[in-house]
Amino acid sequence: MKTPLANPHLLLILTVLTWSGNMVVGRGARGDIPPLTLAFWRWAIALLFILPLALPHLKAQWPLLKGGWRPLLVLGLLGIGGYNTFAYLALQDTTATNAALLNSFVPIATIAISWAFLGKHLRPLEGIGVVISLCGALTIVSHGDPTILAHLDLNVGDVWMLVAVLDWALYTIALAWRPAGVHPMLMLGTTTVIGLVALAPAYAWELVQGRHINLHFGSLAALAYVGIFPSFVGYIFYNKAVAEVGASKASLFIHLMPVFGVILSFLFLGEVPVWYHYLGIGLIFGGIWLTMKR
Repeated sequence: MKTPLANPHLLLILTVLTWSGNMVVGRGARGDIPPLTLAFWRWAIALLFILPLALPHLKAQWPLLKGGWRPLLVLGLLGIGGYNTFAYLALQDTTATNAALLNSFVPIATIAISWAFLGKHLRPLEGIGVVISLCGALTIVSHGDPTILAHLDLNVGDVWMLVAVLDWALYTIALAWRPAGVHPMLMLGTTTVIGLVALAPAYAWELVQGRHINLHFGSLAALAYVGIFPSFVGYIFYNKAVAEVGASKASLFIHLMPVFGVILSFLFLGEVPVWYHYLGIGLIFGGIWLTMKR
């Protein structure tokens, strides 16, 4: 009997929910936790949960890891060492509106790279779904006023967010080349170690600059959240879902981040949604439905 978590679409929704919370925490904790420090300790905490599930498979599958070290290296650098580090750097400077807007271009970047370099295409109905979903995301971040989009100014945070978008699109596509037969937990553990090794010099540099964690309950809770949910749980769900539905369709669910951003803001900040939130959410879900419809 299949459980609800066997549904890749549900896994993607839960993944994006945890990642939306990661953006909220990353923005809220920027005064207490430097960005490179947050990225390093996020994955160090996640590794504590991953290793007990990964190590039992290491001996039997070591030949597969050795044979597939190149894609594992790429996945570790992009998915662990790259995306969230760039996003945390972005959240130091960019506005929430700009970050949400730029992150909404992950599906477009993924589809564009797949088309340009891999010869993959969406059917017309799927392409219409992508456009509708993107319009929904733009509706939310622009507050229903298209003129806001015309007056967005890029700053250094926006540039970092664009780098993060490109990084995640490449990671999603690169999942297609992960070594066959490697247990998902072993693969996640391996890429996490690779990412931590890449992040260690950056973390050390930040310490040398005199930037340290301001330890208190809030900062420790923030570290616990980003280490467990978006890192450990979210990546397991995302990698499994991509294996079933493909990179282009999975990346479309990134459009749900503005939706969950509205919901989380309402629950934790008391910000009441207005008409453009509901319109945007409807467009996003409609676009996803068209793209997933066969």
